[in-house]
Amino acid sequence: MQLLRPYAPLLARLFLTAMFLPEGIQAAGNIAGFTEYMLTGGVPAIFAWPAVLFEIALGLSMLLGFQARIMGFLGAGFCITTAVLYHLDPADDWAMILFYKDLGVSGAFLMIFAHGPGRLALDRS
Repeated sequence: MQLLRPYAPLLARLFLTAMFLPEGIQAAGNIAGFTEYMLTGGVPAIFAWPAVLFEIALGLSMLLGFQARIMGFLGAGFCITTAVLYHLDPADDWAMILFYKDLGVSGAFLMIFAHGPGRLALDRS
């Protein structure tokens, strides 16, 4: 088990990258659609590009393990905000699944924040 331990933070970061980097790139390619979606949560359209750029930066940060602690903290806040604004609907089972998924992902980000990106990263923990 101890031999696998150094790879766990890398895998966690890669899984987080797989969620945020493609989503950010896709949203950048359809900024009008992404902006419309943001409006459904009450977020002003002016925040569309900053949100997209943040998702891309977050994905890259996790991929490289660069500035991972601060981005982990910000990523947790991003996920919690997304959960509350877009998925907190107790009457909708699917929305609640996404709500709890977002909370779980925020937990992964908080682990990166607390423990660092691991040894296989640009930043050393």
